[in-house]
Amino acid sequence: MKRQDFRFFHRLRVRWAEVDMQKIVFNAHYLMYFDTAVADYWRALAMPYEESMHQLDGDLYVKKATVEFNASARMDDMLDVGMKCGRIGNSSIQFLGAIFRGEELLITCELIYVFANPETQTSKPVPAKLREMLTGFEAGEPMIEVKTGRWSELGPDAQRIRTEVFVNEQRIPADLEWDEADKDAVHAVAYNRLGRAVATGRLLRQGDGKVKIGRMAVDKVLRGCGFGEAVLKALAQEAHAAGDKLIVLHAQRTAEKFYAKLGFRVHGQPFEEAGIPHVEMHGDLPLAH
Repeated sequence: MKRQDFRFFHRLRVRWAEVDMQKIVFNAHYLMYFDTAVADYWRALAMPYEESMHQLDGDLYVKKATVEFNASARMDDMLDVGMKCGRIGNSSIQFLGAIFRGEELLITCELIYVFANPETQTSKPVPAKLREMLTGFEAGEPMIEVKTGRWSELGPDAQRIRTEVFVNEQRIPADLEWDEADKDAVHAVAYNRLGRAVATGRLLRQGDGKVKIGRMAVDKVLRGCGFGEAVLKALAQEAHAAGDKLIVLHAQRTAEKFYAKLGFRVHGQPFEEAGIPHVEMHGDLPLAH
């Protein structure tokens, strides 16, 4: 296998606890590396695994796992774990994996999963939706669709995500999360291929070519996969098409680097909003990235 055989990679650094007395990675940890990469693969498909399998009315169980060793990894090595769906049968799915240190191939694996009833653990046909997601991802197709519209259309899905993130996870009082501005805002919601909403945000026009983007929220399981960026860009495109020139947003300090990568700059001093540290940031339209 070669790096170009894969479009998905999970990067990791070998930790001290993973090497043995020979000062190389203990062989059993490679299966953990591949399993971690598979979990990230599902995120790349915009699939919160537990909820998605429940929606698909089944679950995946390992039937076979084989590992072939070509060379060893050592402590502090930066490894790229390539993973791809090789074949989909009636009820089984084959994943092929490879671990690279730079261009050097260290380890390969084959993982066979069976789609089955969680209660009886008897096999079931791989659902058509799951089959389409896997083949679509490997073909380079987008895994989400971002829709923009009004609260009357997108409100229920946006509300579910915002409740999970802001009210349940960040413990912001519900009366601070919901306001009358939702009715006048342009909302964006990202949907995966199962029709599940996974990210949202809203845009408020403030006049003089200026808009405010806020209420940016992404399913906890899927953060860092680019879906929040897709929502932000969809809202920015709406603003740019309407002739607006400047985006203003109140970024949580933990998200400051995310916005900075998209060309936003800090404006003014940090402040607290709903008990959470924030900073105002500005971005020119069209966005640079």
